[in-house]
Amino acid sequence: MTEPALTEQGAAVQKRETLVDRIIEGSARNKFLVFVFTIFAIAAGIYGLTHTPLDAIPDLSDVQVIVYTEWEGRSPDLVEDQITYPISSVFIAAPKVKFVRGESMFGKSFVYVIFEDGTDIYWARSRVIEYLNSVRGSLPEGVNPTIGPDATAVGWVYEYALVDDSGKHDLAELRSIQDWNLRYALSSVKGVAEVAPVGGFVKQYQVDLDPNALVAYNIPLGDVVSAIKMSNADVGGKTFEVATTEYYIRGRGYIKKIEDIENIVLKVENGTPVYLKNVGNVHLGGDIRRGVAELDGRGEVVGGIIVMRYGENALNVIDAVKKKIEEISRRCRPVCASCRFTTAAT
Repeated sequence: MTEPALTEQGAAVQKRETLVDRIIEGSARNKFLVFVFTIFAIAAGIYGLTHTPLDAIPDLSDVQVIVYTEWEGRSPDLVEDQITYPISSVFIAAPKVKFVRGESMFGKSFVYVIFEDGTDIYWARSRVIEYLNSVRGSLPEGVNPTIGPDATAVGWVYEYALVDDSGKHDLAELRSIQDWNLRYALSSVKGVAEVAPVGGFVKQYQVDLDPNALVAYNIPLGDVVSAIKMSNADVGGKTFEVATTEYYIRGRGYIKKIEDIENIVLKVENGTPVYLKNVGNVHLGGDIRRGVAELDGRGEVVGGIIVMRYGENALNVIDAVKKKIEEISRRCRPVCASCRFTTAAT
């Protein structure tokens, strides 16, 4: 039994060697065809090398839509019972949904709706909005759930910092430049889903009331809040005609400076108005911060985080953001020569 087995194995080896010999012999006889095939193989390799898309951060995450809801001042268990649970339960029956995960914290609710692989992200977002409309009626009054940007967990592709070496601009002014100029310019770049600002101080008007003055004038705190809200709005009226010409009537009341708030009338007592400046102090200040941004150990800075849109090529988005930042720097240099960008791709 051993000899036939060895004989068959030797025949198989001889057959394979014969096949290889035939390939070598055929290649030697048809040198032109071998040369042509080699040229085509080299051309295909060069084409694939130059046209294969490169991605700095391949996106392997699930198709996910995040529903964010804010309910200030409520405990996590209350947020869970009245917001997270109703929203999570309605998405269980949604089409192509794999998992629904909810997370409740103090004053905030997050619901993560994960769809099946291959689901179009914008189809998924449309379904989420559709199902949210059906659950809004069962949520507490004033609660408005919103969906997150069309990005993924690996969409954080770029960071930058706005630095003023001269010290002429404080963190509040740099944050205003970031929020009202840079953010909108960078959001226009193709493939950018969101520009999240970090660091600095968000400017706001702050009113420090004197409790003793409020008691003396007999003005409740609610009346102060209501007066400020009502004074920060434009109102429209009808028209009147003068010499066949119609004039539109409107009241301009938007707050533009501190004096506008100080001169808000809270009440009139015996023909004498009581202004807001009589019961408190108005000044500019920064909003409460949840974190800071620091650069190279030299102190606080103002910066931003570029979040890439779902399905985009990270390398292309990074290159486009760099070009946009260079364009902004050239355009803003005559206005603010002391400000500069410090950038880093994640």
